[in-house]
Amino acid sequence: MMVALRGASALLVLFLAAFLPPPQCTQDPAMVHYIYQRFRVLEQGLEKCTQATRAYIQEFQEFSKNISVMLGRCQTYTSEYKSAVGNLALRVERAQREIDYIQYLREADECIESEDKTLAEMLLQEAEEEKKIRTLLNAIISPFSPVWPGCDNMLMGIKSLKIVKKMMDTHGSWMKDAVYNSPKVYLLIGSRNNTVWEFANIRAFMEDNTKPAPRKQILTLSWQGTGQVIYKGFLFFHNQATSNEIIKYNLQKRTVEDRMLLPGGVGRALVYQHSPSTYIDLAVDEHGLWAIHSGPGTHSHLVLTKIEPGTLGVEHSWDTPCRSQDAEASFLLCGVLYVVYSTGGQGPHRITCIYDPLGTISEEDLPNLFFPKRPRSHSMIHYNPRDKQLYAWNEGNQIIYKLQTKRKLPLK
Repeated sequence: MMVALRGASALLVLFLAAFLPPPQCTQDPAMVHYIYQRFRVLEQGLEKCTQATRAYIQEFQEFSKNISVMLGRCQTYTSEYKSAVGNLALRVERAQREIDYIQYLREADECIESEDKTLAEMLLQEAEEEKKIRTLLNAIISPFSPVWPGCDNMLMGIKSLKIVKKMMDTHGSWMKDAVYNSPKVYLLIGSRNNTVWEFANIRAFMEDNTKPAPRKQILTLSWQGTGQVIYKGFLFFHNQATSNEIIKYNLQKRTVEDRMLLPGGVGRALVYQHSPSTYIDLAVDEHGLWAIHSGPGTHSHLVLTKIEPGTLGVEHSWDTPCRSQDAEASFLLCGVLYVVYSTGGQGPHRITCIYDPLGTISEEDLPNLFFPKRPRSHSMIHYNPRDKQLYAWNEGNQIIYKLQTKRKLPLK
């Protein structure tokens, strides 16, 4: 450091000397001595500054060392505190478990009594619910019609098949009124349409040239799928413009009589895998009007909903164990749901799942229920409680299936 300062002083002397008069000129000794003394003072000041800087550096190093020692101690204290807190947490958890165990011992007797009471209430509630369902299904018969004084039949087989008519359309539905004693036959062609053909009787339906000619009726709304039914002169169908709206259409007045929305997200999924256009399938049996559909949270299982046809109110709904996968159609007979399945939409067609809301019959009570062999899946299968037959549509064929039934066990 001192060497550098002295070198700088020498350079400054040489620089100032360059402005002095030439050597031949007379120099003032006093001026030279003054300049030299000033340089001595400057060198002394720079040396003091260097010493002070060294002192500051040494103090900072000592301070940094002390800080490092203190940080090390803090880390040690932090580890000790963490260990102490962990031990305290373990002790608190152990104490909480002991408190919970003591509380469990105290409430054991009360819990047993409460569980017994809850179980008794559940059994009572289930009994009341079953009684309510039985009352509902039995009471519906009386306003329906006096023709059916009771309904105690169960399906035992499909006896025969009769092809009534052949058409080019793969999908559609055909039917008679399920209640009124009318010979009229109704034809609804396609899975999305608004034209209803009314034939005077089954013969007029079978023979194209038979008089009188069919009556054509254009509905104000279009239907969706093949799940239509006719009940007491009204056509019930799923409105194509909506996902869950049921239309009650007055065929005589040619007007919409009423409409309803099925609750619970109905109509977002197909009812049957092999019926690609039907989201709500309506059905009629001895107990009245029903809707078969898929619902949210049912994991592709069918939902059965009872509908009051006069007010279009939902009377009750049941989540059934019957899957929509591999299903092609279903129908109800005496309050029991029968679901028809086929592999890949082809034969054989058989009933492998039934659902009885009253629980009086099960799949074990039934024989193997096969339909007569058909090459393709059914577009629709509907039961008519008046003539005890199934009306079906299969690959453009309008079919009637004769049924074999027997009396089921009476309700207790």
